Amino acid sequence: MIQIPDNPHRFSTEEIKKKLQTSESGISTQTADQLRQVYGWNELPDPKKKSVWFLLFRQFQNIMVYILLVASLISFLTGHHVDVIVILAIVVINILIGFVQEFKAENSVQALKNLLVPKCAVIRNGKLITILSRELVPGDVMHLSEGDLIPADGILFRAEDTRTMESSLTGEPVPIEKNCDPSLEDSPLADRKNMVWKGTFVSGGNALAWVIATGPDTQIGKIAASLKSIPAKDSSFKIKSNRLAKQMAILAILSAIILFLVGYFFQEIPVDELLLISIAALVSAIPEGLPAVLSIVLAIGANRMSKKNAIIREISATESLGSVSTIVTDKTGTLTQNTMTIKKLWQVGGEEIGVSGEGWETKGEFSGNEADIKALNSLLEIAAHCNQASVSVTKKGRYQITGDPTEAAFSVLARKAGIQRTLPIVKDFPFSTVEKFRSTIVEKSGKRLQYYIGAPEKILEKSAQFQDKDRVSTLTEQHRSAIREILNNWSKNSFRVLALAFHPEGNPEPPSDKGWVFCGLAAMVDPPRPEVQKAVKACHQAGIRVIMATGDHSQTAFAIGKEVGIVLPGREQVLTDAELQKLSKEDFTRAIREVDIFSRLSPLMKLKIAKSLQESGELVAMTGDGVNDAPALRQANVGVSMGIMGTDVAREASLVVLADDNFATIVQAVEQGRIVFNNARRTSFFLITTNFAEIVTLIVAIALGFAMPLTATQILWINLVTDGFCDKALATEKGTGNELNSPPIHPKENIINREILPFLFLNTFLMTGMSLFAFQYYLPESMEKARTVVFIVLAFSQLFNVFNMRSIKGSAFKVGLFSNKWVNYALVISIVIQVLIIEIPALASLFNFHPLSPGEFLSWVALSSLVLWVNELYKLIRRKL
Repeated sequence: MIQIPDNPHRFSTEEIKKKLQTSESGISTQTADQLRQVYGWNELPDPKKKSVWFLLFRQFQNIMVYILLVASLISFLTGHHVDVIVILAIVVINILIGFVQEFKAENSVQALKNLLVPKCAVIRNGKLITILSRELVPGDVMHLSEGDLIPADGILFRAEDTRTMESSLTGEPVPIEKNCDPSLEDSPLADRKNMVWKGTFVSGGNALAWVIATGPDTQIGKIAASLKSIPAKDSSFKIKSNRLAKQMAILAILSAIILFLVGYFFQEIPVDELLLISIAALVSAIPEGLPAVLSIVLAIGANRMSKKNAIIREISATESLGSVSTIVTDKTGTLTQNTMTIKKLWQVGGEEIGVSGEGWETKGEFSGNEADIKALNSLLEIAAHCNQASVSVTKKGRYQITGDPTEAAFSVLARKAGIQRTLPIVKDFPFSTVEKFRSTIVEKSGKRLQYYIGAPEKILEKSAQFQDKDRVSTLTEQHRSAIREILNNWSKNSFRVLALAFHPEGNPEPPSDKGWVFCGLAAMVDPPRPEVQKAVKACHQAGIRVIMATGDHSQTAFAIGKEVGIVLPGREQVLTDAELQKLSKEDFTRAIREVDIFSRLSPLMKLKIAKSLQESGELVAMTGDGVNDAPALRQANVGVSMGIMGTDVAREASLVVLADDNFATIVQAVEQGRIVFNNARRTSFFLITTNFAEIVTLIVAIALGFAMPLTATQILWINLVTDGFCDKALATEKGTGNELNSPPIHPKENIINREILPFLFLNTFLMTGMSLFAFQYYLPESMEKARTVVFIVLAFSQLFNVFNMRSIKGSAFKVGLFSNKWVNYALVISIVIQVLIIEIPALASLFNFHPLSPGEFLSWVALSSLVLWVNELYKLIRRKL
């Protein structure tokens, strides 16, 4: 039986061949079938799409829903069938809102799916054949060519100028040169040059590799499997809303019990009538609209985020974003554009020339000395012809790269200058990992020229002359020193530098003499996204720490971190995976607290960093696009994956998917998350203050020996109309625009806090006082009229309280009385319904209301506005203190 060694990269090809019991001619079909019985199919476990029933029943996992179902049962047993219908309708609405939002998000993400290679080339029985990639087994020989997706983990035994793109696994933004030499045992994935990985692709050259791992045993498979060991956590908002539901339920139950006891001992109200009123008060004190309102708040926030390219996979994550205190972000493709862009050019004897434009956009300007820019023709002609890459635009307006991204950067550079590949190509030589350059023979004006692009040291070694404006001059030692100085300066600033040259005589093979003509240097970089610097600054302003955790090199990570503003004064340090592993637990925790740039990280180290931050009390958002990000995305409180460049494994592990792959989008999502929390708070404040004032009015009235100021039906109707429209209108507030000027919402901060107490006491005092005064004033005329006026006072006080709750701290007039059309619609509808139910005889008799004169009606409406004016005075005093 074959042996698959641990750390196979440390063995020679001969040792691997013996352990796998294979050869350069591959294994037989019979052997492959036998091995498949042991190792299974080469495929990852397919993450099942969440079923409709799963999404539906998940909406029932809410304490408030359970409370409402109990309330509906009580209403049914006491004969309040209308209340049963209303409460159940609210429960259904609440469930449908959550279900529809998560169903839409799940369908959006489900479209992003295709990690496996359908077919691959393999050598079996000594013959090159094509098979389904799922049929691969350890010991098979993969035949890999430029552009191929790699179907399994493998170890190379033949490599011809082979380069692979591994950014999805390791975070490396540039192609990795491969060879067949063993690597050190403790080498990170990115440094195992003799291995190739499932899910990455060949960007250049050809190779033969023995399959060393398939399916779940591949690096991608191990990462996917590790996600299952990370337990699912309730979102911050779910914890808060469940706590709120318990608080509201306890308040309602205690209020109903107190009402019953006061009525039983202080009044001679028949027990059956008292029980009916207490149950009505209980049902009314439970804000049955709260679950629906909270779901609407989340759905509105999720919808707003989707319009800004943030797809919310689980609706409760909408608010959790507002509590984020730390964002741990990958570099490649998240902070940067995951493109190679040439930013600088230089020719001997000239000045640096800047090149504008970002990514694969072919529009750009050349800045610098005008004479130096005019002398770029030879260099740009080499850039246009010495590559085999192409850049095209898809129907969706996205750029599609064919070939090596580095070569594509030179093609884009030439096109910025308006130079196309027009010269006939005689022969093209791909990049040689030994020679460290690529070349192309072209025909120009009846003669052949050979163009070169490659490592500056190699090009300089073979060059005896240099392009000096419109002539060729001898390359002296002084010129060579100037070239090396520019090269060192650019390299220190994390630019990848390549040299361009030509030979005046095109040969059938790359020449080895020193007759090349040095044309210049090109500095390229994977540039930051234009919006990132502003987004990072906004995070710091909002009290959110930004950490870069990348698989890239320390120097590159630091340079990008400094450019976008992640590196702050006094925190100019970078730690690698190897350095972190040497730290004790205490030193590790301290390092995570004090350092903002981490490089060359393994997936497990990213996971460990996320856990350490959470143990320190941080609410963590993790952004990333690669398979290597998936464990930390799952561990984070809010995992944010990339929709375009991201892998399926990363998306499956996240709660939020950025449709535009833009780091800046998460900052907008955080702002919306804070608005969501504030809307949840203002609607909860509104419901509690009005419901509490109602129940206190009833308790105080009975305690003072008054008759019951409202009937059970009137109590329920107030809640149905005033709460039923206005609370949902408050859920649509768009925010003040200052949400990012304050610290993050603490994860343990309740929706209901001490901030409500002044409003609770003021409104309860005013509404109870006015109601009891009105009740006693009109009681001599008739009980029906007295109760009608109490109904008006309580109903319109609640409507005026809507303006108070639109801004807990600011003036309602500064927010704008008419700035939220939904609040205005809700107020108009509520007022019209209240007037009709009192003034239309048929409806008035149904609720035992007594018609009032217009003067009386308007007088009590005006008196009810005291709720607004007194609260405005309180806010003014608080702002001045």
